[in-house]
Amino acid sequence: MKFKILTKTLTMFLALAALCVSAAPGRAVEPHAGAKIGVLLVNHGSRSVTWRQSLLNLETQVTAPILAHATVKGLKTAFMEYTEPSIATRMKEFDQEGFTDVIIVPVFLTVSPHTFDDIPTIVGLKEDPHSMQQLKIENIQRYTSKATPHITPPLDFTDILQKNLLRRVTALSHNPADEGLVLIGYGDETYDKEWVDLFDKAAGYVRQHTGIAGYSYGWCGHIANYKPEETTAAINTVLKHARTALVIPVLVAHDEQFQIKIIGDGIAKVPDNKNRVLYKPDSILPDPNIERWVVSVTDEYVRKIQPQVSRAN
Repeated sequence: MKFKILTKTLTMFLALAALCVSAAPGRAVEPHAGAKIGVLLVNHGSRSVTWRQSLLNLETQVTAPILAHATVKGLKTAFMEYTEPSIATRMKEFDQEGFTDVIIVPVFLTVSPHTFDDIPTIVGLKEDPHSMQQLKIENIQRYTSKATPHITPPLDFTDILQKNLLRRVTALSHNPADEGLVLIGYGDETYDKEWVDLFDKAAGYVRQHTGIAGYSYGWCGHIANYKPEETTAAINTVLKHARTALVIPVLVAHDEQFQIKIIGDGIAKVPDNKNRVLYKPDSILPDPNIERWVVSVTDEYVRKIQPQVSRAN
């Protein structure tokens, strides 16, 4: 059984790695001179204006260092769902502006159908039947661009989440010896194991550096079907052995539906929550480490596309 899981995971990551350096079918992937490179920051998308603004703020923060590259001539943000500008809209714009290559940076925590199947299918790098059906149902347009797309890995290939959670936990904590950690995320049942591994690793890092002993996790979306009960259950698990629960939303940006409504309602159902639960409805963004990661991974892919490229003076 363990061998099968390891084999599945290895196959998935090898396929993801191939996508991260691939071009659309039939296109050359050799570095070339005269490249005009664009960068597209892709996020999940949300109906929340607050959520979307956090991602637009990220674009603003990384614009100057990314455009310092002589061949990077444009930087845009796309929302995968719920709102424009979509990925297809942005890729059409890059084509209209004569770009030869587009580096797509998924601002997602870890692998999921979005990063592994949906985004590659949207830009013409894959023909995943399930993704194609879901995209059609959700009215998400596909577009195969003239510009060659290059998809980078998502955030969990770094230690950014661990450091982010440690900073936020430390700011919320009063007495680590009496506290337990509760991580609430937006999981995906298809990649449940990968999400749990990500949470376990991040929680272990936080506990090692703070002395907090207890730990639990829950979902505010996908697996939980948007039910506050997942948050309540995760908190109650920690409170069996800890005096206080520190609830940390492991969400890229702030969305009132999740941080306030779903997680907040879950906390409200915990007995004596005002005295036994500490919670700040914040998010992973803003974070200077994520800004540096976006700049760094862009730099890496620019040099793959055109190894001799130099930064403008």
